[in-house]
Amino acid sequence: MKSRSMSLLLRLEELGFFILTIYLFTLLPYPWWLYPLLLFVPDISILGYMINSTTGAYLYNFIHHRGISMILYAAGMLLGTYLMALVGLILFAHSSLDRVFGYGLKHTEGFHETHLGRIGKKEE
Repeated sequence: MKSRSMSLLLRLEELGFFILTIYLFTLLPYPWWLYPLLLFVPDISILGYMINSTTGAYLYNFIHHRGISMILYAAGMLLGTYLMALVGLILFAHSSLDRVFGYGLKHTEGFHETHLGRIGKKEE
């Protein structure tokens, strides 16, 4: 079990990443209101849980994988394909914000089991 101070440190680090995405968004040629509008779109990946927990976990983790988001952002910036960069940036921002609130990548056992620990109320 991780300590409270380590948990706080990790959440602050994620908050720093999230704030960085706000700055990086200003470098893209899009209006400011698009950022908050798109920020929660990646949560649509939760619909995979309607099929089963394994499909839900894989889909959720693919959309919330920061390596993929960084590749999309970097490729978009290098190629001048700003829509690709926007998609990567929104995926990264969303994943960072999720982790600020303790939502991590999912295990196939169910939505509440994450790499950061169990989310929600403890089962009795």
